[in-house]
Amino acid sequence: MSIHELEHLESANLGFNAQCPGCNASIEFNPEVGKLSCPYCDFETEIAAPENESVKDVDFTFTQDVQSFDWGTEKKTITCKVCDVETICDALQVVNNCPYCGSNQVKEACAVNSLAPNKVCSFEINDTQAAEKFQIWLKRKWYVSKVAKLSARTEAFKRVYLPYWTFNSKTSSRYTAKYGKYRQVKDKNGNVKREIDWFTVSGFYQELIGDHLISATSRYHENIMGKIEPFNIANSKTYRAEVVSDSLVELYSIGMKDGWGLAKKEIHSHLDEKIKEKIKQEHHADVVSHLKFSTNHDSITYNFLLLPVWQSSYRYKKDIYHFMVNGQTGEVGGEAPISAWRITSAIFLVMAVIVIVYFILQK
Repeated sequence: MSIHELEHLESANLGFNAQCPGCNASIEFNPEVGKLSCPYCDFETEIAAPENESVKDVDFTFTQDVQSFDWGTEKKTITCKVCDVETICDALQVVNNCPYCGSNQVKEACAVNSLAPNKVCSFEINDTQAAEKFQIWLKRKWYVSKVAKLSARTEAFKRVYLPYWTFNSKTSSRYTAKYGKYRQVKDKNGNVKREIDWFTVSGFYQELIGDHLISATSRYHENIMGKIEPFNIANSKTYRAEVVSDSLVELYSIGMKDGWGLAKKEIHSHLDEKIKEKIKQEHHADVVSHLKFSTNHDSITYNFLLLPVWQSSYRYKKDIYHFMVNGQTGEVGGEAPISAWRITSAIFLVMAVIVIVYFILQK
Protein backbone atom coordinates (compact mmCIF):
# COMPACT_ATOMS: atom_id res chain seq x y z
CA MET A 1 0.00 0.00 0.00
CA SER A 2 1.81 3.15 -1.18
CA ILE A 3 1.28 6.65 0.12
CA HIS A 4 -0.35 7.66 -3.15
CA GLU A 5 -2.94 4.93 -2.75
CA LEU A 6 -4.15 6.32 0.57
CA GLU A 7 -7.37 8.30 0.65
CA HIS A 8 -7.32 11.95 1.70
CA LEU A 9 -8.70 12.67 5.12
CA GLU A 10 -11.09 15.60 5.25
CA SER A 11 -11.52 15.76 9.02
CA ALA A 12 -10.82 13.80 12.16
CA ASN A 13 -12.10 14.02 15.71
CA LEU A 14 -9.68 14.85 18.48
CA GLY A 15 -9.18 11.84 20.71
CA PHE A 16 -7.84 14.09 23.48
CA ASN A 17 -7.13 17.75 24.18
CA ALA A 18 -3.64 18.32 22.77
CA GLN A 19 -3.47 21.92 23.99
CA CYS A 20 -2.16 22.94 27.38
CA PRO A 21 -5.03 24.55 29.31
CA GLY A 22 -2.55 26.90 30.95
CA CYS A 23 -0.61 28.40 28.03
CA ASN A 24 -2.21 26.81 24.92
CA ALA A 25 1.07 25.19 23.84
CA SER A 26 1.17 21.64 22.49
CA ILE A 27 1.48 19.19 25.38
CA GLU A 28 3.99 16.33 25.11
CA PHE A 29 4.30 12.78 26.35
CA ASN A 30 6.99 12.53 29.02
CA PRO A 31 8.42 8.96 29.06
CA GLU A 32 10.15 9.49 32.42
CA VAL A 33 6.88 9.96 34.30
CA GLY A 34 4.47 8.39 31.79
CA LYS A 35 2.29 11.52 31.70
CA LEU A 36 1.39 14.32 29.33
CA SER A 37 3.21 17.50 30.29
CA CYS A 38 3.68 21.01 28.98
CA PRO A 39 7.31 21.98 28.17
CA TYR A 40 6.58 25.64 28.96
CA CYS A 41 4.64 25.52 32.22
CA ASP A 42 4.13 23.03 35.07
CA PHE A 43 0.97 21.44 33.71
CA GLU A 44 0.80 17.62 33.88
CA THR A 45 -2.02 15.18 33.32
CA GLU A 46 -2.46 11.43 33.37
CA ILE A 47 -3.15 9.47 30.18
CA ALA A 48 -6.55 7.87 30.46
CA ALA A 49 -6.23 4.09 30.55
CA PRO A 50 -8.24 2.25 27.87
CA GLU A 51 -11.10 0.03 28.94
CA ASN A 52 -9.24 -3.05 27.69
CA GLU A 53 -5.44 -2.73 27.77
CA SER A 54 -4.81 -6.04 25.97
CA VAL A 55 -4.03 -5.68 22.29
CA LYS A 56 -5.59 -8.18 19.92
CA ASP A 57 -3.69 -9.20 16.82
CA VAL A 58 -5.41 -8.40 13.53
CA ASP A 59 -6.53 -11.33 11.39
CA PHE A 60 -4.57 -11.26 8.13
CA THR A 61 -7.38 -12.81 6.06
CA PHE A 62 -9.78 -9.96 6.74
CA THR A 63 -7.38 -7.17 5.88
CA GLN A 64 -9.09 -6.40 2.58
CA ASP A 65 -12.30 -5.57 4.43
CA VAL A 66 -10.71 -3.32 7.04
CA GLN A 67 -11.30 0.35 6.35
CA SER A 68 -8.78 3.10 7.07
CA PHE A 69 -8.84 4.22 10.68
CA ASP A 70 -8.82 7.58 12.44
CA TRP A 71 -5.48 7.85 14.27
CA GLY A 72 -7.26 9.40 17.24
CA THR A 73 -6.32 13.03 16.69
CA GLU A 74 -6.14 15.53 13.88
CA LYS A 75 -2.95 15.06 11.89
CA LYS A 76 -1.06 16.86 9.16
CA THR A 77 1.47 15.60 6.65
CA ILE A 78 4.81 17.36 6.25
CA THR A 79 6.60 16.89 2.92
CA CYS A 80 10.26 17.78 2.39
CA LYS A 81 11.05 19.25 -1.02
CA VAL A 82 14.69 18.10 -0.81
CA CYS A 83 14.48 14.41 0.18
CA ASP A 84 10.74 13.82 -0.51
CA VAL A 85 10.16 12.16 2.86
CA GLU A 86 6.63 12.40 4.22
CA THR A 87 5.99 12.43 7.96
CA ILE A 88 2.86 12.72 10.05
CA CYS A 89 2.69 14.96 13.10
CA ASP A 90 0.11 16.46 15.38
CA ALA A 91 -1.87 19.30 13.80
CA LEU A 92 -0.72 21.65 16.58
CA GLN A 93 2.97 20.98 16.01
CA VAL A 94 5.14 23.50 14.18
CA VAL A 95 7.75 21.82 11.97
CA ASN A 96 10.31 24.14 10.39
CA ASN A 97 12.96 21.60 9.41
CA CYS A 98 12.94 18.14 7.90
CA PRO A 99 13.93 15.62 10.62
CA TYR A 100 15.77 13.49 8.04
CA CYS A 101 17.95 15.87 6.03
CA GLY A 102 17.70 19.07 8.07
CA SER A 103 16.34 21.10 5.17
CA ASN A 104 14.00 24.00 5.90
CA GLN A 105 12.22 23.43 2.59
CA VAL A 106 9.21 21.72 4.11
CA LYS A 107 5.56 22.19 3.31
CA GLU A 108 2.30 20.99 4.78
CA ALA A 109 0.35 18.62 2.57
CA CYS A 110 -3.20 17.36 2.84
CA ALA A 111 -3.52 14.96 5.74
CA VAL A 112 -4.04 11.34 4.78
CA ASN A 113 -5.89 8.54 6.45
CA SER A 114 -3.65 5.50 6.51
CA LEU A 115 -4.03 2.17 8.20
CA ALA A 116 -3.85 2.98 11.89
CA PRO A 117 -1.27 1.48 14.25
CA ASN A 118 -2.67 -0.72 16.98
CA LYS A 119 0.48 -0.95 19.11
CA VAL A 120 3.16 1.50 20.21
CA CYS A 121 6.33 1.35 22.29
CA SER A 122 7.01 4.60 24.12
CA PHE A 123 10.42 6.25 24.57
CA GLU A 124 12.44 5.09 27.55
CA ILE A 125 15.43 7.43 27.13
CA ASN A 126 15.33 11.20 26.65
CA ASP A 127 17.16 13.39 24.15
CA THR A 128 20.05 14.09 26.56
CA GLN A 129 20.69 10.38 27.07
CA ALA A 130 20.42 9.77 23.33
CA ALA A 131 22.98 12.53 22.65
CA GLU A 132 25.39 11.00 25.19
CA LYS A 133 25.09 7.58 23.54
CA PHE A 134 25.66 9.15 20.14
CA GLN A 135 28.77 11.06 21.24
CA ILE A 136 30.30 7.87 22.66
CA TRP A 137 29.57 6.08 19.38
CA LEU A 138 31.02 8.92 17.30
CA LYS A 139 34.25 9.15 19.32
CA ARG A 140 34.97 5.52 18.52
CA LYS A 141 34.89 6.27 14.78
CA TRP A 142 38.54 7.22 14.45
CA TYR A 143 38.31 7.25 10.64
CA VAL A 144 35.78 10.12 10.63
CA SER A 145 37.20 13.59 10.04
CA LYS A 146 37.04 16.18 12.81
CA VAL A 147 35.02 18.53 10.61
CA ALA A 148 32.42 15.83 10.04
CA LYS A 149 32.16 15.15 13.77
CA LEU A 150 31.60 18.84 14.47
CA SER A 151 28.87 18.90 11.84
CA ALA A 152 26.91 16.20 13.66
CA ARG A 153 25.03 18.36 16.14
CA THR A 154 23.51 16.29 18.92
CA GLU A 155 20.93 18.99 19.67
CA ALA A 156 19.36 18.25 16.27
CA PHE A 157 17.87 14.93 17.45
CA LYS A 158 14.18 14.53 16.67
CA ARG A 159 11.73 12.18 18.34
CA VAL A 160 10.44 9.89 15.57
CA TYR A 161 8.23 6.81 15.54
CA LEU A 162 9.10 4.35 12.77
CA PRO A 163 6.50 1.95 11.34
CA TYR A 164 6.91 -1.80 11.73
CA TRP A 165 4.80 -4.87 11.04
CA THR A 166 4.80 -7.92 13.26
CA PHE A 167 3.44 -11.24 12.01
CA ASN A 168 2.29 -14.40 13.76
CA SER A 169 1.78 -17.70 11.97
CA LYS A 170 1.34 -21.39 12.71
CA THR A 171 3.74 -23.12 10.30
CA SER A 172 3.55 -26.72 9.13
CA SER A 173 6.38 -27.97 6.92
CA ARG A 174 6.94 -31.26 5.11
CA TYR A 175 10.52 -31.90 4.13
CA THR A 176 12.94 -34.26 2.43
CA ALA A 177 16.69 -34.17 2.85
CA LYS A 178 19.92 -36.12 3.00
CA TYR A 179 22.03 -36.34 6.12
CA GLY A 180 25.57 -37.58 6.45
CA LYS A 181 27.64 -39.25 9.15
CA TYR A 182 31.42 -39.15 9.20
CA ARG A 183 33.51 -42.25 9.84
CA GLN A 184 37.25 -42.82 10.02
CA VAL A 185 38.83 -45.40 7.65
CA LYS A 186 42.38 -46.52 6.97
CA ASP A 187 43.78 -47.01 3.53
CA LYS A 188 46.18 -49.80 2.60
CA ASN A 189 49.11 -47.71 3.77
CA GLY A 190 47.59 -47.22 7.21
CA ASN A 191 46.74 -43.56 6.66
CA VAL A 192 43.53 -42.41 8.37
CA LYS A 193 41.03 -40.49 6.31
CA ARG A 194 37.45 -39.39 6.79
CA GLU A 195 34.55 -40.61 4.68
CA ILE A 196 30.86 -39.81 4.87
CA ASP A 197 27.82 -42.07 4.60
CA TRP A 198 24.65 -40.50 3.22
CA PHE A 199 21.05 -41.33 4.17
CA THR A 200 17.70 -40.08 2.90
CA VAL A 201 15.12 -38.72 5.34
CA SER A 202 11.66 -37.13 5.22
CA GLY A 203 9.51 -35.68 7.94
CA PHE A 204 7.18 -33.04 9.32
CA TYR A 205 8.04 -29.91 11.31
CA GLN A 206 5.73 -27.46 13.07
CA GLU A 207 6.53 -24.15 14.74
CA LEU A 208 4.51 -21.21 15.98
CA ILE A 209 6.10 -18.00 14.72
CA GLY A 210 5.34 -15.10 17.03
CA ASP A 211 5.95 -11.37 16.58
CA HIS A 212 8.22 -11.64 13.55
CA LEU A 213 9.34 -8.03 13.08
CA ILE A 214 9.53 -6.37 9.65
CA SER A 215 10.46 -2.74 9.04
CA ALA A 216 7.72 -0.90 7.15
CA THR A 217 10.04 1.76 5.78
CA SER A 218 12.49 1.42 2.91
CA ARG A 219 14.17 4.77 3.47
CA TYR A 220 17.03 3.58 5.67
CA HIS A 221 19.92 1.29 4.98
CA GLU A 222 19.53 -2.14 6.53
CA ASN A 223 22.94 -1.72 8.14
CA ILE A 224 21.69 1.21 10.23
CA MET A 225 18.44 -0.48 11.17
CA GLY A 226 20.25 -3.67 12.13
CA LYS A 227 22.57 -1.83 14.50
CA ILE A 228 19.82 -0.20 16.56
CA GLU A 229 17.82 -3.41 16.85
CA PRO A 230 16.46 -5.28 18.69
CA PHE A 231 13.53 -3.41 20.17
CA ASN A 232 11.75 -4.66 23.23
CA ILE A 233 8.35 -5.14 21.60
CA ALA A 234 7.16 -7.03 24.68
CA ASN A 235 6.71 -3.55 26.19
CA SER A 236 4.28 -2.49 23.47
CA LYS A 237 0.93 -1.12 24.54
CA THR A 238 -2.34 -0.22 22.90
CA TYR A 239 -1.85 2.68 20.49
CA ARG A 240 -3.05 5.95 21.92
CA ALA A 241 -2.70 9.29 20.18
CA GLU A 242 -1.45 10.94 23.38
CA VAL A 243 1.76 8.89 23.35
CA VAL A 244 2.85 10.13 19.89
CA SER A 245 1.33 13.61 20.08
CA ASP A 246 4.72 15.32 20.48
CA SER A 247 6.56 13.18 17.92
CA LEU A 248 6.90 12.74 14.19
CA VAL A 249 5.43 9.53 12.80
CA GLU A 250 6.76 8.26 9.48
CA LEU A 251 4.29 6.92 6.97
CA TYR A 252 4.91 3.30 6.04
CA SER A 253 6.37 2.85 2.57
CA ILE A 254 6.16 -0.96 2.73
CA GLY A 255 2.52 -2.02 2.92
CA MET A 256 1.21 -4.84 5.05
CA LYS A 257 1.03 -7.39 2.20
CA ASP A 258 4.51 -6.55 0.94
CA GLY A 259 5.70 -6.77 4.52
CA TRP A 260 4.21 -10.25 4.80
CA GLY A 261 6.08 -11.24 1.64
CA LEU A 262 9.36 -10.17 3.25
CA ALA A 263 8.41 -11.94 6.47
CA LYS A 264 7.74 -15.23 4.64
CA LYS A 265 11.22 -15.16 3.11
CA GLU A 266 12.83 -14.59 6.51
CA ILE A 267 10.64 -17.23 8.13
CA HIS A 268 11.61 -19.67 5.37
CA SER A 269 15.30 -19.11 6.16
CA HIS A 270 14.57 -19.57 9.85
CA LEU A 271 12.70 -22.82 9.23
CA ASP A 272 15.54 -24.05 7.01
CA GLU A 273 17.94 -23.81 9.95
CA LYS A 274 15.48 -25.29 12.45
CA ILE A 275 14.70 -28.31 10.27
CA LYS A 276 18.40 -28.98 9.76
CA GLU A 277 18.91 -28.85 13.52
CA LYS A 278 16.01 -31.25 14.00
CA ILE A 279 17.46 -33.77 11.52
CA LYS A 280 20.91 -33.59 13.12
CA GLN A 281 19.51 -34.17 16.60
CA GLU A 282 17.17 -37.01 15.65
CA HIS A 283 19.71 -38.93 13.56
CA HIS A 284 22.96 -37.83 15.23
CA ALA A 285 24.01 -36.53 11.85
CA ASP A 286 27.09 -34.46 11.14
CA VAL A 287 25.81 -32.64 8.04
CA VAL A 288 22.49 -32.08 6.27
CA SER A 289 22.22 -31.49 2.54
CA HIS A 290 19.63 -31.21 -0.25
CA LEU A 291 16.91 -30.01 2.13
CA LYS A 292 13.62 -29.29 0.39
CA PHE A 293 10.42 -28.33 2.19
CA SER A 294 7.05 -26.70 1.65
CA THR A 295 5.31 -24.71 4.36
CA ASN A 296 1.68 -23.94 5.10
CA HIS A 297 0.90 -20.81 7.11
CA ASP A 298 -2.26 -20.89 9.23
CA SER A 299 -3.94 -18.47 11.65
CA ILE A 300 -1.92 -15.55 10.30
CA THR A 301 -2.24 -12.34 12.29
CA TYR A 302 -0.36 -9.07 12.23
CA ASN A 303 0.14 -5.83 14.14
CA PHE A 304 1.01 -2.37 12.95
CA LEU A 305 3.56 -1.22 15.50
CA LEU A 306 5.26 2.15 16.06
CA LEU A 307 8.77 1.97 17.51
CA PRO A 308 10.70 4.91 18.99
CA VAL A 309 13.98 6.29 17.66
CA TRP A 310 15.92 9.49 18.09
CA GLN A 311 16.73 10.65 14.56
CA SER A 312 19.42 13.06 13.40
CA SER A 313 21.27 13.86 10.20
CA TYR A 314 23.82 16.29 8.86
CA ARG A 315 25.17 17.40 5.51
CA TYR A 316 28.89 17.02 4.76
CA LYS A 317 30.34 17.72 1.32
CA LYS A 318 26.97 17.57 -0.46
CA ASP A 319 26.04 14.23 1.12
CA ILE A 320 23.52 13.58 3.90
CA TYR A 321 24.44 11.22 6.72
CA HIS A 322 21.78 9.75 9.00
CA PHE A 323 22.03 8.69 12.62
CA MET A 324 19.58 6.83 14.81
CA VAL A 325 19.43 6.02 18.51
CA ASN A 326 17.07 3.32 19.73
CA GLY A 327 14.54 5.12 21.92
CA GLN A 328 14.36 2.15 24.29
CA THR A 329 17.88 0.74 24.58
CA GLY A 330 20.14 3.58 23.39
CA GLU A 331 21.81 1.46 20.70
CA VAL A 332 23.29 3.68 17.98
CA GLY A 333 23.48 3.18 14.23
CA GLY A 334 24.51 5.59 11.56
CA GLU A 335 26.48 6.60 8.52
CA ALA A 336 29.77 8.44 8.73
CA PRO A 337 32.06 9.82 6.01
CA ILE A 338 35.45 8.19 5.79
CA SER A 339 38.46 10.48 6.02
CA ALA A 340 40.89 9.42 3.29
CA TRP A 341 43.70 11.28 5.08
CA ARG A 342 43.14 9.37 8.34
CA ILE A 343 42.92 6.02 6.57
CA THR A 344 46.13 6.75 4.63
CA SER A 345 47.91 7.88 7.79
CA ALA A 346 46.85 4.71 9.58
CA ILE A 347 48.18 2.56 6.72
CA PHE A 348 51.54 4.33 6.73
CA LEU A 349 51.71 4.03 10.52
CA VAL A 350 51.12 0.28 10.36
CA MET A 351 53.72 -0.09 7.61
CA ALA A 352 56.23 1.89 9.67
CA VAL A 353 55.66 -0.31 12.69
CA ILE A 354 56.16 -3.43 10.55
CA VAL A 355 59.44 -2.06 9.15
CA ILE A 356 60.73 -1.14 12.62
CA VAL A 357 59.85 -4.55 14.02
CA TYR A 358 61.54 -6.20 11.02
CA PHE A 359 64.80 -4.33 11.59
CA ILE A 360 64.72 -5.08 15.32
CA LEU A 361 64.31 -8.77 14.63
CA GLN A 362 67.12 -8.67 12.07
CA LYS A 363 69.49 -7.21 14.64
